[in-house]
Amino acid sequence: MSTPDNPVGPVDATKIPRYAGETTFARLPRLADVGDADALIWGVPFDSGVTYRPGARFGPNHIRQCSRLLRPYNPALDVLPFGRQQVADAGDSGVNPFNIGEAITSIETAARELSGTSRRLVTLGGDHTIALPLLRVAHERHGPVAVLHFDAHLDTWDTYFGEPYTHGTPFRRASEEGLIDFDHSMHVGIRGPLYAKLDLDESERLGFAAINCRDFARKPLDELIDRMRQRLGNRPVYVSIDIDVLDPGFAPGTGTPEAGGMSSRELLEMVRGLAGLDVVGADVVEVSPAYDHAEITGIAAAHVAFELLSVLPAGAR
Repeated sequence: MSTPDNPVGPVDATKIPRYAGETTFARLPRLADVGDADALIWGVPFDSGVTYRPGARFGPNHIRQCSRLLRPYNPALDVLPFGRQQVADAGDSGVNPFNIGEAITSIETAARELSGTSRRLVTLGGDHTIALPLLRVAHERHGPVAVLHFDAHLDTWDTYFGEPYTHGTPFRRASEEGLIDFDHSMHVGIRGPLYAKLDLDESERLGFAAINCRDFARKPLDELIDRMRQRLGNRPVYVSIDIDVLDPGFAPGTGTPEAGGMSSRELLEMVRGLAGLDVVGADVVEVSPAYDHAEITGIAAAHVAFELLSVLPAGAR
């Protein structure tokens, strides 16, 4: 049993090889093994909301497999994310793959139960549909949250084939439901063709400023981090990361790839730039292992999740 002063960390790689043992995220203990935790990694293997390539339902376990090489100390931020708080792997939540509405309801229920009164969740998807129920639970606890959305796409479209709940619509629904802070939310990494200029106008109307991916080729990274932090302010922040924000060269294993994306280094630095802010929850979605090569996408996603855990405020149970 862990205690706040003595959290249980990952399996010691000097005693059990990294390729052996259970496949939990970063070889962390399971929630049942520690009794309680300040932060949880959990998976939502759901991809029935995709509009192009499927396969993100296999994303959570792929990211776990690719996280085996993670080590406990983060030198970039000078933190031990598993040492200053108890972090555990809560496994996956099974959801209905044939009924999106029922799936959204069950994800919301599971997230509410797992988060309890103080736990912070880092969720492994799954497609981006899952962000909506996660934001509903974040809103219940914190009120309207500043949504920091890393993605090649806006995901503020209205419907696909008349359906309002897909991986391209969660942030429009979240805005309509009043879940987001209209003055402090932001897209990062947006690029590629759109249906019309109206898409950008609608996204701004729904409460999102944007850092376009072209900015990364023209402006210093520190300047973009400052823009991000100024936009988020001192609000509770929910971070939603679609792995397709990365260029396909850094993340081929995803459902809707777009050329001209961020590098892994740029994304990791942007996430590190959240240190000191009130990050209340996060997700990493749209990893589709069938299109991955040499675990490139899964490794990137695992490192992103590690950095997210590193910027979570240390919990207190």
